Amino acid sequence: MCGRFTQTASPAVIAQQFGVASPPLFTARYNIAPSQPVAAIRIEPGTTTRQLVLLRWGLIPSWAKDPKIGQQCINAKAESVTEKPSFRAAFKTRRCLVIATGFYEWQVQGLRKQPMWIGMKSHRPFAFAGLWEHWHPPEGADIESCTILTTEPNELLRPIHNRMPVILAPSAYDQWLDPTVHQADSLKALLRPYPTEELTVYPVSTLVNNPRHDAPDCLESVSV
Repeated sequence: MCGRFTQTASPAVIAQQFGVASPPLFTARYNIAPSQPVAAIRIEPGTTTRQLVLLRWGLIPSWAKDPKIGQQCINAKAESVTEKPSFRAAFKTRRCLVIATGFYEWQVQGLRKQPMWIGMKSHRPFAFAGLWEHWHPPEGADIESCTILTTEPNELLRPIHNRMPVILAPSAYDQWLDPTVHQADSLKALLRPYPTEELTVYPVSTLVNNPRHDAPDCLESVSV
């Protein structure tokens, strides 16, 4: 699964790299946790324009009675996403890119779990494959939320965890975002483990275990 990640790139860098205009202002995040806002790119409804928005992490299906269901929908398995009631409608037309600069996984080492940070060797931001939803509550403001798709781990991640988030290649962005593309087989073909040789991993402090700790020292390498 993917339960914590980082997004430290500036709005200007994201706008330039992902082809969006007028990005919302947001600060660097070093320990993003479920239920918090995340930067995501989608096609603005009714247009062909890429839009950078903030979405609540943890997808709330349009039919949900209680928004707490989002706590169980932070990830969607790529292998079964078209079959699950919580995700299949969003998979058809509401796909997005969740922007990140890295993510954390916890590796079992004896009797302890060691947090590890994984990111690009290039140190550039990248995009998780995501889905988004619009939920209308009986009272109060609407909520737009998202989930991150996961797949089998590549060789780098396999010793650490049995799943990894789907990182999309830039060449896949247009197809993934296009709400007029409905062919499930061609879309699911994009949801594969990211090439090992482009990623790096190192151990970090257990400070990241506390989701309230969101500071640069979360990214500092430690000895194990």
